[in-house]
Parts: sequence; C-alpha cells; structure tokens
Amino acid sequence: MNPPELVRQSNWRDRYETKVAQWLTPWDGEEPIDVGFIGVPLSKTSISVSAASMTPNALRELFPTVTTYSIDYDIDLTALRARDLGDVQMHPTDLYRCHANIEQALTNVYEALPDLLPIIAGGDHSITCPSVKAFKRRFAGKVGIVQIDAHMDVRNLEDGGPTNGTPIRGLLESGTVEGKHIAQVGIHSFANSKAYREYAVSQGITQFTARQVAREGIEPLIYKAMEIAGSGTDAIYVTVDMDVLDQAFGPGVPAMVPAGMTSWQLLDAVYLLGQNPKVKGFDVVCIDPLQDPRRATVRTALHVILTFMAGVMTRKQ
Repeated sequence: MNPPELVRQSNWRDRYETKVAQWLTPWDGEEPIDVGFIGVPLSKTSISVSAASMTPNALRELFPTVTTYSIDYDIDLTALRARDLGDVQMHPTDLYRCHANIEQALTNVYEALPDLLPIIAGGDHSITCPSVKAFKRRFAGKVGIVQIDAHMDVRNLEDGGPTNGTPIRGLLESGTVEGKHIAQVGIHSFANSKAYREYAVSQGITQFTARQVAREGIEPLIYKAMEIAGSGTDAIYVTVDMDVLDQAFGPGVPAMVPAGMTSWQLLDAVYLLGQNPKVKGFDVVCIDPLQDPRRATVRTALHVILTFMAGVMTRKQ
C-alpha cells in the first residue's frame, strides 16, 4: 500500500496573480518572441574573487517570488512576449574560448531572431565586450553604449588580458565602438586611476560621476547619456554593473563602494532607458550570489531587469 500524497505547498497559485516564473518560461525554439533572457555564466575573468557565474540561475531562482505587475507605471509585463533562452556554454579553462562562445552564441541568436531584445545576465563585466561585438554585427552600423558603473573598465589589455576591468578598452581597441558614442554614469572616486581617466577623455568618452548623480539627479544625466550614445548611431546597448550601487544597496558585488547610487536612482535610470526605442540590447553584470546576504543584490538586479522591461512596454502603447 502506497503512503498518502504529501501536500505540496509549491503547487499553490493565485488565479489573479502572475509570477515571473509563469511568464518568463523556457523558449520552445519556435514561437515568436519579443524579449529573450540569456545567461552568460562567466566569472573566471573577474579581477576580484567572484562567483558571478552563478547569477543567471540565482535570478531564475527568484522568478517565482516576484509578480509581473508594476504599480508605479501600471504596467503588466505579461503583454510582452518574453522567454528564457538558456545559457551560453562556457569552456572550463580557456577564457578566450569563452569570449568567442559568447560572441558566436549571440550572433546565432540574432540571426535566428533578428527583432529580439536581449536581456543578458552575466557573469562579470568581461562578457560585455564579446556581447557588443555580436550586437554591432547584428546592426552592421555604428552602436552606442550607456554604461552604468562605478568603474571605467578601460584597463590596459597587456597586464592580465581581458578581464571585467577591460570591456570598454577592448571595444575601443577593436574598433567596435567609438569613444564619442560611449556615456558612463556613476563613475566613482577611489575606484579608478588618473591614467585611465586621461585615456577615457582622450578617446572621447563622456563620464558622469556618482557625485554628479547625487547632486544633479539621475534623470537629466540619463537623457544626456542617451543623446550621446544615440547621436549618429543605429542602436544603443545598455550595460549595468551592479557595483554602481552604494554598498548599502548592493552588498553582493565583488567591488563595493560607499556613496554610490541608490536603488531608486538605478531603477529610474533603466526605466528611462527602456522607453528609448533605440535601446536594443541590455546586460546586467557583476553580482556574487555567494557574497549576497539573502540574495539582496540579485533581487535588486531582477527588479532592474523588470523595470527596464516596463519601460520597453511603453514603446508599444
């Protein structure tokens, strides 16, 4: 005789509420979609010790805990056709192969789904260089970047090769993006060097510091950033490094800073970026779930992704 069936709490659902896990489901490879969630689990290229490779699945683990409705903007994301496309496969030891895999995988995705808006979850910030290379090939024209980050990421490539500190340098030196089309928001004191500041200026990169965000407000700076990245380009790629947050709001990043951006400033920024029809690529990087108390930073990153998509929804109204 079989034992009685156990009560499974996880099977309970409210018929009037949709969780992200019920909406952002795995893609079947055939249905038309607007948005694709793509994991890029690479963290061996991080200068700081990091388990950022765990972030895509850490985000997925939180999908059942949040709903698809934004009361701030009265938007339900279920009207957006979004699916989880899985993860890019990483090589266990060859970091250059990992970057090649990222570029090729995303190129394949864009060829199969030319109208897709990718939501890319790193991984450390090194993934942005191969990601933007595939992004530029997709549009066969000039692209701009809005980077929300405490760091400039223009370290030289001779001292250690490509890392999470070199993605912008790699894009500049490869001719993928011109400095005049890059705007960096949230750059922090005592997290960068004077030599790299001078390099960024020489390349035409526009930088807005964390202090400017605090004093001038995030909205006018984001509008300026979009104007810079969008002027003379065919598309804008947005990259969000979660270490742009003040350490009180982002405790689970490998390179914490004090006096960084607040969660609300970051959410307001990505909502405005989502509204811009020229923004056609988005990534979020540099979270270490193993250093993240109660998944606080992972949870904030998930809200960043959802708020960006709420902004995207306004394009369709």
